[in-house]
Amino acid sequence: MVTLVLTDVPVDIDRDSARRAAAAELTDPKYRDARPNILQQVGQWLGDQLEKLLNGLSSVVPGGIFGVLLVLVLLIVLVVVIRLRTGKIARTSRADRTVFGGQRQSADDYRRSAAEAAAGGRYDDAVRDRFRAVVRALEERALLDVRSGRTADEAAAEAGVLLPNVAAELRQGARLFDDVHYGGREGTEAAYRTLTELDELCRRERPVAMAGP
Repeated sequence: MVTLVLTDVPVDIDRDSARRAAAAELTDPKYRDARPNILQQVGQWLGDQLEKLLNGLSSVVPGGIFGVLLVLVLLIVLVVVIRLRTGKIARTSRADRTVFGGQRQSADDYRRSAAEAAAGGRYDDAVRDRFRAVVRALEERALLDVRSGRTADEAAAEAGVLLPNVAAELRQGARLFDDVHYGGREGTEAAYRTLTELDELCRRERPVAMAGP
């Protein structure tokens, strides 16, 4: 007579016993080692959120994901440009673009230096000194306060308030000065004559605050 021993017959266990058995199984080191650590979980979550964001944007931005990347690049460029125009670099650049680099001379001294430079064909120097003569003459007439660090644009804007009839010419003169002195352009006889005319216009012009009826 042969006796069969059935060892693989399922055994019914109650719910509590099954829970304890599952918990014991999960405490096995092989499960614990396979579980991602907290950094991996955070990284995975951030990756999922970024993917959802990009997918959402690509559905509304033309060009799909490439369109989204292009928008991001443009935003970065915009931030850099704003920083360059308003940040420390821009302030440093403006501080270096002053009209007077050293001790001031009189307006007549600048006019004389400009005329000598023009006679010798050195129109870079002629342009610089003739615009400085314009600004210095305005200071001597108390139309501009004597202040260090003033740029050509600032001088033109401040003087243009009191001399509105030559405000446009002052702005043009400031551009000529900056182009030669800071922009690396060569001075020309035409630029020198323009500044000479500007100097004469400013000398004849009466400020609005002092104009008669």
